[in-house]
Amino acid sequence: MALEKIAKQDLKQFFDNLSRVLPAETVEVEVAGLDIGDQTAAEGIFLDGISYDDANDEVIVDLSGVAEHTIAGPQEVWVDQDDDGLKSIEISCKEGHRHIITFK
Repeated sequence: MALEKIAKQDLKQFFDNLSRVLPAETVEVEVAGLDIGDQTAAEGIFLDGISYDDANDEVIVDLSGVAEHTIAGPQEVWVDQDDDGLKSIEISCKEGHRHIITFK
């Protein structure tokens, strides 16, 4: 397991590159915070892409054309991957919530 922090100025390029090579796997999107507890936002849905909109300072998670999960004001982005591939992406937002995308 190797955790890598992605710098804010690199988010657009990182997510654009990632979206080109996304694994054909389903994901779970969980949102966690002291004020909201742990909530599952999506489960068992294919991830079509992730992008960073620098004009609006948002990360947009495109879930198989069915839904979008928007993360406003990303503060930190951590990627967990190993030799077998991408395991998860954790994004903390300006509201203090953690948005965790886990590849299944």
